[in-house]
Amino acid sequence: MFASLSERNYRVWFAGGLVSNVGTWMQRIAQDWLVLTQLTDHSGTATGLVTGLQFLPILLLSPYAGLIADRMSKLRLLKITQAGSMFLALLLGVLVLTNTAQLWHVYVIATALGIVAAFDGPPRQALVNDLVPRSLVPNAVSLNSTSFNLARLAGPGVAGLLIAAVGTGWLFLINAASYVAVLIALAALKEKTFFGTGVRTPRAKGQVREGIAYVLASPTLILIFVMAFMVGTFGLNFQIFNAVMSTTVFHRGPADYGILGTIMAIGTLAGALLAARRQGSRVKYAVAGALLAGAFMIAAAWAPSFWVFAALLVPTGLASITFLNSANVTVQMSVDPAFRGRVMALYMMVLQGGTPLGAPLMGWIAEHYGARASLTVAGVLTVLVAVWGIFYWSRHHRGELGTRLRQYGGSMRQRVRLPRKDDPEPDAA
Repeated sequence: MFASLSERNYRVWFAGGLVSNVGTWMQRIAQDWLVLTQLTDHSGTATGLVTGLQFLPILLLSPYAGLIADRMSKLRLLKITQAGSMFLALLLGVLVLTNTAQLWHVYVIATALGIVAAFDGPPRQALVNDLVPRSLVPNAVSLNSTSFNLARLAGPGVAGLLIAAVGTGWLFLINAASYVAVLIALAALKEKTFFGTGVRTPRAKGQVREGIAYVLASPTLILIFVMAFMVGTFGLNFQIFNAVMSTTVFHRGPADYGILGTIMAIGTLAGALLAARRQGSRVKYAVAGALLAGAFMIAAAWAPSFWVFAALLVPTGLASITFLNSANVTVQMSVDPAFRGRVMALYMMVLQGGTPLGAPLMGWIAEHYGARASLTVAGVLTVLVAVWGIFYWSRHHRGELGTRLRQYGGSMRQRVRLPRKDDPEPDAA
């Protein structure tokens, strides 16, 4: 389960990332609470718009960001993006603490964070292939999810308590300080012991189109990309779902809102740890994870009480992280190193780039038709794309099986010629 931690570089990266992830989750909770309760009168649309603006640059810039990740040092690029994220968190914290923060400030900073995230995602995803040998890549990807969800386990609960105690401003400053841990970890990595080839893509025309063509030539990548777009756009808006369900349906405060994130993280952490031990095909786990996640979303949408809703977030989180982890590993293991930055950027684009559409839409549905309706729509769409994935994958495998049988039959005919009527009788000996 923890095999990748035997590698020194990965241990350093894991520790630094864990600290930063806790701060990031605290900021996410604080940002939503700031918009929902301090800058608006519980506007689900505004909350969704902030989330959408944070992901819009990923949709627009990811293909080029992936090409940059293939061309330059991943470590250098990550140092730049992490420093940028630290500055933006610091800026938002100062605005809130000085009582000068306005809604348009949050919109602008969210957009800037999205620009940084667009260039941060591809090298971050691809770096794992340099930190561990290829045999440990699935385990390392799963442990990255574990780090993320350990932070998700602690971050929302701590954020809720701190919001109630000192307000949202200090949480942004704490997140800014957490980026120091990542910058120290990046400086401590020993690039000479990396497992990657270190080959960088030279400048040439049409390289973004090459990455897109690479994806379209692979049925496996097409399946994962379509499912990632639908689930990421409509299903993975739990910041919005939890906020509007806790405030408008169950009439709870910031502490209980933070608890929802922590409870959900119990399921996602369990799913990440199970994934670290998993062997075999990841495609079937991706499809099953999406199907179960959608079903549990629908059940949670109609929970009769706050604590029943909270309990249903555990299996929802487990199924969601099973889908995300399995999809990530499938993409990582299916790509040639020369295309990894571009393909991972396109994957992040379809996974997160639809959020500018999905998040405001889910927030609008919650504001006009109720939080339960919004979560139900998300669950139904997630179930539908999982059902499509089952049929697509079975059809692809039937075609693949037929091709293999024909190839096998042809090779057998070349090696073994059946006897004919005009052949002489075999020698008695």
